[in-house]
Amino acid sequence: MRRLALSAVSVLVAVVLFVVPFAFIVLQALKDRTGAAALDFSWPQQLRFVENLVAVIEARDYMLIIAFINSTVLTVSSVTILVVLAAMVAFVLQRRRSRWTGLVNFVVLSGLIIPPAVVPTIWVLQGIGLFRTMTGLVLVEVAFGLSFSILLFRNFLATVPRELDESALIDGASPLRVFFQVIFPLLRSVAVTVIVVQSVVIFNDFTNPLYFLPGEQNATVQLTLFNFQSQYATQYNLLFMNILLITIPPLLMFLVANRRIVAGLTAGALK
Repeated sequence: MRRLALSAVSVLVAVVLFVVPFAFIVLQALKDRTGAAALDFSWPQQLRFVENLVAVIEARDYMLIIAFINSTVLTVSSVTILVVLAAMVAFVLQRRRSRWTGLVNFVVLSGLIIPPAVVPTIWVLQGIGLFRTMTGLVLVEVAFGLSFSILLFRNFLATVPRELDESALIDGASPLRVFFQVIFPLLRSVAVTVIVVQSVVIFNDFTNPLYFLPGEQNATVQLTLFNFQSQYATQYNLLFMNILLITIPPLLMFLVANRRIVAGLTAGALK
């Protein structure tokens, strides 16, 4: 009975925290402008899903499509660099211990503890000529997500026997070949976790594109929410339709890879 009660409470909390807000978004996206302005749970008098969808896509010369392209490029580039770089750093930290290992570990943990500084980061990007560029924003996203990714990879690498490395080196493999052909294929579960988690974080990022990649042509999906808000009026029906469209891709990715995320987060926990 206690387990049943805890399960019922957990399901109820999940419904309140996740299902109810999502249902609210869907309801407002189906209404016209007057009905959505009430911001209630009433069923729409007229379903205007198609009209709202077309209006959101065509807003400001199809800005949402451009934003989806920008967000896709940003997410794929950042996550690719993150997975390869974090796995390599974690491999070195786990296998080659030296007097600098403690300092490097402190720097990695500092990336999770110390909040990012916007103005100094803008100065650095301006100094190297990467401010207002996609490359600069990719580097920023990689820097902000690197610490978390390194810790995940290193936690799993602790369970991989060193004999695999030694056997490959005895057979004449170079260090890069040992990593990419022997070690990296074993990191599949953790790599999937990093890919999904960081993809959702970067795709949903609002502040970094706002600060480091300003400009209408550089807009990402989260910045398109400004299309339907102004100082004096807000088109809530189009705003919630926009929210619905940019919520579906990361939601589907998370639902499909949910088991792999849990497996990757708990990998190496018993070491």
